Amino acid sequence: MIQVGVVGSSGYVAGELIRCLVHHPGVNIDFLYSHSNSGMNVSEMHQDLLGHADLKFSSNVNPDIDVLFLCLGHGNSAKFLKNHTFSDETKFIDLSNDFRLKENSNLQGKSFTYGLVELNKDEIINANHVANPGCFATAIQLGLLPLAKHGQLKQSVHINAITGSTGAGKSLSDTSHFSWRNNNISIYKAFRHQHLDEINESLHSLQPDASDLNFLPVRGNFTRGIFASIYTETQLSQEELITLYQKFYEGNPFVFVSEKSVHLKQVVNTNNCFIQVEKIDDKVLVTSVIDNLLKGAAGQAIQNMNLMFGLEESIGIRFKANYL
Repeated sequence: MIQVGVVGSSGYVAGELIRCLVHHPGVNIDFLYSHSNSGMNVSEMHQDLLGHADLKFSSNVNPDIDVLFLCLGHGNSAKFLKNHTFSDETKFIDLSNDFRLKENSNLQGKSFTYGLVELNKDEIINANHVANPGCFATAIQLGLLPLAKHGQLKQSVHINAITGSTGAGKSLSDTSHFSWRNNNISIYKAFRHQHLDEINESLHSLQPDASDLNFLPVRGNFTRGIFASIYTETQLSQEELITLYQKFYEGNPFVFVSEKSVHLKQVVNTNNCFIQVEKIDDKVLVTSVIDNLLKGAAGQAIQNMNLMFGLEESIGIRFKANYL
């Protein structure tokens, strides 16, 4: 059994991660670190785990665990690892943005591999430490990687992506209160979202001259999921585009390519990404949908762990969507 520790155990992503780990047949949860909630039953914080896990939060860490998941706020994972010592055999999977970019991927001699499985599977299998991608970044990259692989990002790329309220985390802000979010929609960080840097690094690794991305992130009035609409110009036909996408994702169990419309209810509560590819005049429209808390965070982290420990990548995260 893989001995697991989780740091930063009280947020939405951590709750989903714990839910996956509790039912994973190959792991044992050693500790759930939360200094402010030490001694509290996990089901008091994550009420969906009532009856599923007899676990308590702890203010102690075991330095000899097999893998440590870091579910801390951006900037805090690096601080935590600098202040805590773990075995040289312990693997780290970080769900913040601290180590995603190549320029930040090394810490005290530890090198982090970018954990987008469909791009870096071979590297992840051999990695000791992984930087889990961002949620917007996951949906957008999965929509664009096949085009970049075949040099099709020659013209400007336009992206409109809407995310559920859980993408903002548990901490309350003016734009996350129910009274503000309900029956409302708004754009934020237009053209400047923090996930653009990691998206560009991945795309340029496949197509060095990939064109600029014009990204409009949108706050939605639903709880979870990301619906990304992406378009650019291409000379490829519909048949060529479908073949291109299907071949790129061949052997990847969580990405499904469709010529029919896709929607959020198909992926919520799953680790799946559904992609629709449609040629309209001289443009290709790509729609990419994921669950921001699973494929965009906790589910993808489990997928990375499975690969790092030689397990079949879908173990513990084969979920059916909540369609109704």
